[in-house]
Amino acid sequence: MKSLLTLLAAASALALTLPAAAQSLEPGEVASDVPAITGVTTGEAEWEKVWSGPMAADGMSVTPDGLLLFAQEQSNAIWKLWPDGRSFVEVPYVLGAGAVSVAADGSMLAVERGCSDPGLMQLTCERRSAVVQLSPERKVIADAFADGSTLGRLNDLYADGRGGAWFTQGALYHTTADGTVTTVATMERFSNGVVTSPDGRVLYVTDGTTIRAYDIATDGSPSNARVFARLARDTQGFGGDGMEVDAAGRLYVTGDAGVYIFAPDGTELGVIPTPRRSITLALAGPQRNVLYIGTMGAATPAGDLWAPPHGERNIAMTIYRIPVLSRGVR
Repeated sequence: MKSLLTLLAAASALALTLPAAAQSLEPGEVASDVPAITGVTTGEAEWEKVWSGPMAADGMSVTPDGLLLFAQEQSNAIWKLWPDGRSFVEVPYVLGAGAVSVAADGSMLAVERGCSDPGLMQLTCERRSAVVQLSPERKVIADAFADGSTLGRLNDLYADGRGGAWFTQGALYHTTADGTVTTVATMERFSNGVVTSPDGRVLYVTDGTTIRAYDIATDGSPSNARVFARLARDTQGFGGDGMEVDAAGRLYVTGDAGVYIFAPDGTELGVIPTPRRSITLALAGPQRNVLYIGTMGAATPAGDLWAPPHGERNIAMTIYRIPVLSRGVR
């Protein structure tokens, strides 16, 4: 409890002392000039820091009115971020919240992790991880495979528009609205981000530095597995993480080199360097033309690199944004 209170106090201090825009590099930041990418960026934007804290800001999504949502595992909540940098708990009591996804009809789905990240405290895993619906009513959609085995420590998810979701945990899975879970595909390395094209006909998932694609039939079944693209500039070996699509069908993928932008045919259009390593992203704002990224690491109000007080894994994160020419789907 003392560790939790310490981190919550630090979170308040960090969130209330953010500058309007970065004037110089903070500890842990790297120079990150935004290049011009046709249809996406003009090359004149600069990353602006809008939120920072000692706990996670992962698995981003967007509300119907364009406000940013993020999952915070350590506080067991889904948070909403306002344009001025204020953040509020949108949905509390989401056990080990790992990711959130808002469907086109406004329903909100999320990942609950029964085994929480030891960055703050380790849960006993007595409660199952689950894909849950948070609105319009709260309910568990799926918490086990057909044989009764648990889903494990879930990673990311994306609402399928039919009351179910695509989700990742090493491999790629799908749950229908009635809780039927199927394994879509195993990965050569490790799955992470998952998203569909604007029309819902193509599914994308990361597999290390490879982006895989699947055609989605009208009944929701996947087929035609193929390699869509590769993160050619990544050298650290972690691979892709968060993904987003814009209204033109371009795919955005966070990686070691920054945010990769791919055309619908898989052609790399460019990479946007980021101040810190980005792991999640979303196109938000009233017109969906602001690119938000969640990145690893944060600076304290005193200007030092944030470090956890008791030797836990550093889970501090910073959210940045830039205006873009493109527009998101939801």
